[in-house]
Amino acid sequence: MNRCVLALLLTLAAALPAQAQRAFERNALRGELVIVAPPEARLNGSSVRLAPGARVRNPQNLLLLSGSLLEQKLLVHYTLDGQGQVQDVWILSAAEAARQPWPRTPAEAQTWIFDPTLQRWSKP
Repeated sequence: MNRCVLALLLTLAAALPAQAQRAFERNALRGELVIVAPPEARLNGSSVRLAPGARVRNPQNLLLLSGSLLEQKLLVHYTLDGQGQVQDVWILSAAEAARQPWPRTPAEAQTWIFDPTLQRWSKP
């Protein structure tokens, strides 16, 4: 019985894609995030706060506790809440980081064109 269950699990695992492509929100910007002492952080060298309930996801899209990332320089996509606090954070994989261009400022995001299907930005 145990061999049957193991064989079934291995078959299912082999059928799954290695890593599904994550879909980022249109308002997600790219930046460098350093968690100083939650909720305090630095985003692109400026002091910011993590919003209450902020979500930090690793490249496998699993949630992480912000305290486990102290003083690490992380290349991320992020969103801000209505008060300018960091709400959602996605730590980028190497493949995601290679996707260029990606806006770093709201002004760039407003003037560039986003294809949500391909998860790609283009400059006009």
